[in-house]
Amino acid sequence: MKKIELLAPAGDLEKLKYALAFGADAVYCGVPDFSLRVRINRFSNADLKKAVEYVHARKKKIYVTLNIYAHNQHLEKIKAHIQFLKKLKVDAIIASDPGIILLIQKHWPECEIHLSTQANATNFSAVEFWKKQGVKRIILAREVSLSEIKEIRKKTKNIELEYFVHGAMCMSYSGRCILSKWMTDRSANLGDCSQPCRWGFSTNYESNTNIRMSEGEECKKITVVDDQKRYGMDVEEDSHGTYFLNSYDMNLLAHLLELRDAGVESFKIEGRAKSAYYLAIVTRAYRKVIDAVETHCNASLQKKIISEQKAELDNLVHRGYSTGFLLGREPEHNFSNINNPAKFQFVGEVKSAEGKLNILRVHNHISKNDKLEVITPKENIKLKIKKILDNNKNEVMVADGGHDKEYYFEFDKKLESGSLVRKVV
Repeated sequence: MKKIELLAPAGDLEKLKYALAFGADAVYCGVPDFSLRVRINRFSNADLKKAVEYVHARKKKIYVTLNIYAHNQHLEKIKAHIQFLKKLKVDAIIASDPGIILLIQKHWPECEIHLSTQANATNFSAVEFWKKQGVKRIILAREVSLSEIKEIRKKTKNIELEYFVHGAMCMSYSGRCILSKWMTDRSANLGDCSQPCRWGFSTNYESNTNIRMSEGEECKKITVVDDQKRYGMDVEEDSHGTYFLNSYDMNLLAHLLELRDAGVESFKIEGRAKSAYYLAIVTRAYRKVIDAVETHCNASLQKKIISEQKAELDNLVHRGYSTGFLLGREPEHNFSNINNPAKFQFVGEVKSAEGKLNILRVHNHISKNDKLEVITPKENIKLKIKKILDNNKNEVMVADGGHDKEYYFEFDKKLESGSLVRKVV
């Protein structure tokens, strides 16, 4: 059986390096003009060149996103970008627009093309169609269930399948809204849209208030009903508003063996806008479980590793986890927009060492009495601070982020460059 690929996001060059260090086999990234991540994306053409060199030097792969739906004014720039990517020898281009795919085939015929999840391939006939267009890999729509993946794999050969296993879920996407299915059980994706986006809605507020998660926070109960009384739902509103289009995050850590056996060859993590710390923890968790699956660990040991890594993922801030559409159910929704509180705070990156001192780039406040852990690609190690020195090597009691100056730390252990440091909240 083909080796599973763990594919991680890279929002910038530094995050790319952490993704590889913490276990990714491949990374995906893109410049803002042609990627579906315009904000919080610092990649430039110069960065892409450095990224390709860095990734290939480590015998890993890099895929570049060119997955916007282009208008006429984009095409000349896209043509030039394709030619640039050809010179870099990226391992694949991720695209969704048929016009862009045609341009790739015209200007770089040998290029490996991966069909973006934005193209919404949800059935074996669509997969077969895209295969005939020269696509090498299909990134299946998040709405595809496990049983459907099995059928797609059974009926289509010689094409790779990729699936999102972790990260944010969208409520809807252009032309494929799921509001109709959710509100009236009439699927727009099957031609039966009840057009709830065009309904008028009114609200009825209850006079009493309840106390929410944070002390003193008032929460109003509201009933939202459309103008013809076809659909109603109860929601809650606090000082931040209501969140009835807000989904939980996807977490398929416990289902990787099933996905592999169903025929998925690449497991994809969402999160180019996330922090390096988030990326490291998530990538490491999936790496450990994939390794357990591929080395055929016994069921008891696999279960133990999954449990340990689930706990690590729960240490992150998240919206609550669900299995998305994988098991054939509608995904859960986080109506109250309450985030799972983190048990740790990311506080620094280990940049290098000087004698018995470690040089850290500090991201958040560290005081000498904080309880720290260092995060490596293999494990978490408890740390004790012996001494903190500022950039002039004067001893201080605290270190703060928000600037470019580095701090010198003497710990009870020597740390490897590239490790991350967190503190107990």
